[in-house]
Amino acid sequence: MDQVVDHGFRDPNQFEQIISCLREGVLVLDEYGDLVWVNDAALQLHGAEAESELGETWQDYAQRFELRYRNNHRLPAEAYPMARALAGENLRDIVVEVRKAGEEDPVWTHSVCSLRLAGSSSGPRRIVLLITDLTEQYRAERRFESAFNANPAPAIICRLSDLRYVRVNAGFLEMTGYAREEVVGRSAYELDVLADAEKRELALERLKQGRTVPQMESCIQLHDGAKKFVIVAGEPIQIGAEGCMLFTFTDLDPLKKTELALRHSEERFSKSFHLSPVPQTIALLKGFKITEVNRAFREKTGYTDEEVIGRSARELVLWDDGAAQRQIEDAIARTGSIDGIDMKMRTKDGATIDCLTSAVTVTINNESCVLWVIQDIGDRKRSEDELMTAIEAVMEDTSWFSRTVVEKLAGLRRATSPLPPSAELDELTERERDILDLICQGQSDEAMSKTLGLSRNTIRNHISSLYRKIGVNRRSAAIIWARERGVTGRDTIPRRKSHAGTGSKEARK
Repeated sequence: MDQVVDHGFRDPNQFEQIISCLREGVLVLDEYGDLVWVNDAALQLHGAEAESELGETWQDYAQRFELRYRNNHRLPAEAYPMARALAGENLRDIVVEVRKAGEEDPVWTHSVCSLRLAGSSSGPRRIVLLITDLTEQYRAERRFESAFNANPAPAIICRLSDLRYVRVNAGFLEMTGYAREEVVGRSAYELDVLADAEKRELALERLKQGRTVPQMESCIQLHDGAKKFVIVAGEPIQIGAEGCMLFTFTDLDPLKKTELALRHSEERFSKSFHLSPVPQTIALLKGFKITEVNRAFREKTGYTDEEVIGRSARELVLWDDGAAQRQIEDAIARTGSIDGIDMKMRTKDGATIDCLTSAVTVTINNESCVLWVIQDIGDRKRSEDELMTAIEAVMEDTSWFSRTVVEKLAGLRRATSPLPPSAELDELTERERDILDLICQGQSDEAMSKTLGLSRNTIRNHISSLYRKIGVNRRSAAIIWARERGVTGRDTIPRRKSHAGTGSKEARK
């Protein structure tokens, strides 16, 4: 039934004065379809400056303005709100897009309602169209739609009134394998994105209240029946006049796979660490507090877990040389590792063990740590010392050794000495190199004195300097050190002429 209202104003000017101040657009038609009055807001909503630009009748209006529904379907003239209102329909919030005929822009979005006013005794009935401007609202919604569809992050929108999905973006479809028509229109109970949420009851309560659903882990079912771990969150939004919930998702599968691989890696490391026959410890890089030791360490040192966990090697006095320990810790902090350092480790009962120590920084549970590997070389050290003692005993005069024998001894020395030398050939002075060559030839101090034209005291001083530089204290060890570097002794060393008197410049070199 048409709604007919007696506005109560006998003077039309009074009525027009009131509605001219409204922010909504107002168009007044008589029952014959003539456009008899519009307010300024209605003109602005059509981009017009004068009433004549809208036309004199609704047919004129239909020729000058093109109307479409929001699905882009163009309205025929008889479906225009003016025509429908004249035909007796009572319009409620009819949303149409309006543009001038033949032009694409600008476009206004109008919500139209109609009202029939009772005529006076002196005039016909009036039909009023009330126009609400929704242009900015729908532009914002279009921008949202564009951003929503373009966003690669999976998202879906659920209408709160009936809990049915009204929007889905490509990210969600790609993640789940569904087609768009398999999602839009389905209820949240059919496609339950909160089915395995860790706080499902809270999420459902918030959804029903139209309130924010906090982030939580969930597991959603994919199109092929498989399941995927995600983080889901919900944010209430308005689409048109309808309240909705925007669900967004973060794919947790890559993270879960990484966590699983990391857990397996940590399990393998833990097994290797504890089952290793070589003593090992793990300490924090900051402060070098021990956090874990393996069985081999406990057996070798006699310490229990309780006695070492939480204490540093310095507190335990684990290493015999405190100064060397500080240098090693500084090197680890600076470079991140050390390799094959010869040190003596103290056991719980005070005994010392010759060790080769290596260490490398590692990250365990997001903490910077140091993995120490300690190799007992006591037996090797004893064998080496015994061998070198035997060599020393027979090498008081090396002149009777053939070069082949010395080469073999050098090879043996290399096999039993894991530490690098303290100096290299290019670090020796010319005189130290001469001395080394003559030692390799088997010359005694007296013979070297004659060869070089130097006093025996000077020769002994040069030998002491050479020993300190290359890290040996025996003639046989110096020969083996030289052989390791391919030095066999130069056959001819220029004899330096001595000047008269022992105080000559050459003699003092």
